[in-house]
Amino acid sequence: MTAATRLLAPDPGWTTHADVVVVGSGVAGLTTALHATRAGRVLLVTKVRVDDGSTRWAQGGVAAALGADDSPLEHEQDTLEAGVGLCDPQAVRVLCEEGPARLRELMGLGAAFDRDPDGELMLTREGGHHRDRIVHAGGDATGAEVSRALVAAVLAHPRIQLIEHALVLDLLRTADGRTAGLTLHVLGEGTQDGVGAVHARAVVLATGGMGQVFSSTTNPAVSTGDGVALALRAGAEVTDLEFVQFHPTALWLGPQATGQQPLISEAVRGEGAFLVDGDGARVITTADHPLADLAPRDVVAKAITRRMHALGTDHVFLDARGVPGIEARFPTVVARCREAGIDPVTDLVPVAPAAHYASGGVLTDLDGRTSVPGLYACGEVACTGVHGANRLASNSLLEGLVFAGRIGDDLARGLPEQGEIVRQGRDAVLLDPFTRAELARHMTEGAGVLRSADSLAATAKALLALEDRPSTAPSPAAWEATSLHAVASALVAAAQRRRETRGAHWREDFPLASEDWRGHLVTTLAGTTYRPVED
Repeated sequence: MTAATRLLAPDPGWTTHADVVVVGSGVAGLTTALHATRAGRVLLVTKVRVDDGSTRWAQGGVAAALGADDSPLEHEQDTLEAGVGLCDPQAVRVLCEEGPARLRELMGLGAAFDRDPDGELMLTREGGHHRDRIVHAGGDATGAEVSRALVAAVLAHPRIQLIEHALVLDLLRTADGRTAGLTLHVLGEGTQDGVGAVHARAVVLATGGMGQVFSSTTNPAVSTGDGVALALRAGAEVTDLEFVQFHPTALWLGPQATGQQPLISEAVRGEGAFLVDGDGARVITTADHPLADLAPRDVVAKAITRRMHALGTDHVFLDARGVPGIEARFPTVVARCREAGIDPVTDLVPVAPAAHYASGGVLTDLDGRTSVPGLYACGEVACTGVHGANRLASNSLLEGLVFAGRIGDDLARGLPEQGEIVRQGRDAVLLDPFTRAELARHMTEGAGVLRSADSLAATAKALLALEDRPSTAPSPAAWEATSLHAVASALVAAAQRRRETRGAHWREDFPLASEDWRGHLVTTLAGTTYRPVED
């Protein structure tokens, strides 16, 4: 990983000001923007359109202990179990105890979740949960409804300004390293076209995930790790990058399909669907895990991958033919399957694991603060400690809601004065945009679901070779490729160091978890260090 502290880009041609700038328009960014208005004027920056964040793709729901037979403590226990010893217990307690109230706040903004004929919330169960505690909207269109409600609230708020089609570049800092704003590139007309600068007293990264670092992902095309890469260049600590969750059941569209793949929500398995191989044999049973097809995602993804390798195939099947009312319950899933020529009512659905969620990210405390003063992170770009080695299903939207509120509380306690910006040192970096496809292929082959010392060494070598293909022509494609390379390099370095199998990190040459590795790998531009968990 290059040690450059900024991207190669033109000097800013325009400047604007805000008290707080929030980068990203998923659940984390939108909710943070609303809460941040208590601290002053907010500028919300989003990469495409305000309603194009990853949140709208979420088919799963929001987990919260709302049922009469449930409790925050039970939700906490399920979350800790899924995290395989690496969750921060304090962060998990915050998530589960504050979650119900934050979900009710969202409903207060107009988010309409599915209810039964008596008007009660319909609660379902997903992988790793021992209680029915997942709320959905429109069956399998939860993300779209959450995004709709939050976007409407943001657009109606007089203290929030919006800039769309803006790719964040680098953090602006003061001489003593405090946050002073950021640079970004805007595609559009008028004065805010091209590279500009936002001077701000605080910056919140809510840029989402980094799924595009792999060839096959459920993430949209905008998920290129921009926030993690910016944080690294700014000197922030990132952690747990090796724990990339692969969703067990992305719709398999053929061996040549790359990029974003349709998701088959695990809520379908929660309603009775199950996995089989080409011979009709069950892929995972209670002999493998007590919850069988509803086991945590890493368990199911590993079972699928093992079966595919044993049979020499590149997919298995989801049998949803017995799911009652599947067309009404999962209209999005059914529609996407039928677009691909598959009818889940009568056909087996081909599925395979795809990169889905980054459990790691920019290291934060319980108030979303990173190691760089004035820089916050929220949502998938952050590592709050709630996910550990593997995220529990439907905890991600909840995490965005809860920690956005806590960031808002911290910002409202008082912002520093706007600092004087100084130019950062070291040479700038920019890679050839055509390295992106090669990078994704190498990452999928050597650092995907299956990893080993040999595969990771080959991937690290390939990534190092890509550094020898620089570009002198700044562009969004080159900036994205450069950020993806930074994230991929940090991920592989951590995966090489962690010589065990734990959660979403699976080493073929170290198939068991080790107490010696019950800790976190923290990465900066200076390298990767190990920090044991403090009991």
